[in-house]
Amino acid sequence: MNIRRMWLERDLGVKQQWSEFLMNADLIPDDQLDYTIGLYDQEKLIGTGSIFRNILKCIAIDPSYQNENLLSQIVQALREKLQEIGYQHYFLYTKPKNSKLFHSLGFTEIVATAELVFMEQGFPDFKDYLVELKKHERGTKQNAAIVMNANPFTKGHLYLVTEAAKRSETVYLFVLSEERSLFDAKTRFELVREGVRHLANVVVLPTGEYMVSSATFPSYFLKDQAKASIAEVQAVLDATLFKEKIASVLSISTRFVGEEPFSAVTEIYNQAMKKTFGSELELVVLPRKKINGEAISATKVRALMEQENYAAIKPLVPLKTFVEIMKQNNK
Repeated sequence: MNIRRMWLERDLGVKQQWSEFLMNADLIPDDQLDYTIGLYDQEKLIGTGSIFRNILKCIAIDPSYQNENLLSQIVQALREKLQEIGYQHYFLYTKPKNSKLFHSLGFTEIVATAELVFMEQGFPDFKDYLVELKKHERGTKQNAAIVMNANPFTKGHLYLVTEAAKRSETVYLFVLSEERSLFDAKTRFELVREGVRHLANVVVLPTGEYMVSSATFPSYFLKDQAKASIAEVQAVLDATLFKEKIASVLSISTRFVGEEPFSAVTEIYNQAMKKTFGSELELVVLPRKKINGEAISATKVRALMEQENYAAIKPLVPLKTFVEIMKQNNK
């Protein structure tokens, strides 16, 4: 038996073999991969595993070889690759029936749904993230949360935060830490913090890798390509993690979102939250702020940036955002 790299993009035959192997294992072949290995018995594929960023995924073993401790060989090979790249902390998706196997390999469960178990290994971990959140607790009772990418921060975002702040003692405003946007995470965080500085009951926090990230909800960043069924499974996982593990740390009872007329994936997410939260967390969907009859969106702002139409951008964003846009476009 030997492990070797599978070049899925270079060899359609290998990709076909890999896809069929995963489907036979009741897994969906995932195109969002950086690195894939195959475990072979001579030329027969008997196991596989992949990496995307610091996430282990698409791990499967031929059932007739299940007792030969091959899973640990695949996981170890993937861990070594991650460490070679520089990761000391990584995530794993698996089916509930397999979670004990991965637990025995040193992974810790973060959250589970009917379809997925989300696990991690390494540090800093989820417990460390919750400890950091706890430091920002205001001690109030009527608390709300908003999670936003703010790519970039617009007057639509500001309207959502302002309305939430009117209805809550404290608003915990989470800004995505994921680096998969036009504006980097540090810039987006600073623009949001500056944009809401006048709202004394708003606390701006990073999401880390535990809300709407490549780990919890990768389809969010592939809105034009994501399959609805996959997006829904991921959205439920993300919503469950928020409801069961994060909201309680900050005594959050309400989550505010804007209505979503533009993105099918974001609308799937809103619906998944509504269903997952049930009666335990209130989901408030606010109409989008409009200017001249048109809803403000970050997507629209980015399109106007490409056109260098600064006159059209200016009414849609706070001054600090506009200054940053001018800076970005003049690089």
